[in-house]
Amino acid sequence: MKPAPAPSRILLVDDSRDGLLVRRTVLEEQGYEVHTGHNGEEGLKLFQASNFEVVVTDYRMPRMDGVELIARIRQLQPNARIVLISGLVEPLGLTEENTGADAVISKSANEPTHLIRSVKRLINRGATRKPAASQKNGAIAKVWRQTGG
Repeated sequence: MKPAPAPSRILLVDDSRDGLLVRRTVLEEQGYEVHTGHNGEEGLKLFQASNFEVVVTDYRMPRMDGVELIARIRQLQPNARIVLISGLVEPLGLTEENTGADAVISKSANEPTHLIRSVKRLINRGATRKPAASQKNGAIAKVWRQTGG
């Protein structure tokens, strides 16, 4: 009998313990092996130390937000598969094009469904190259920091 393939490895980065717990549970129920980072810097270190099929990151985190984490990951591995989650998708106009993510998901009641669908799609599709975060991202982050967001 052939052994079952190893589960896909997901890196989940969020400074919210509740956000990590809920998303980790959702992904583990789908059979994924989930590793967590509690902020952008920790997530970057974990990414550098291991291989992950997909990175899922929150947008709003102290010191290094999700867009900056995406830009740094893209410097290390341009073809990394990345999902950005935020409650500010609409207000800030966050898109795949201006964040460098492969998928952008809004925090909502439908988030778990969108997260599962996006992760499956990225794993099945394989790595694709996304552009580095645009200058617009820097402007978004700057406004966000200035307003105390």
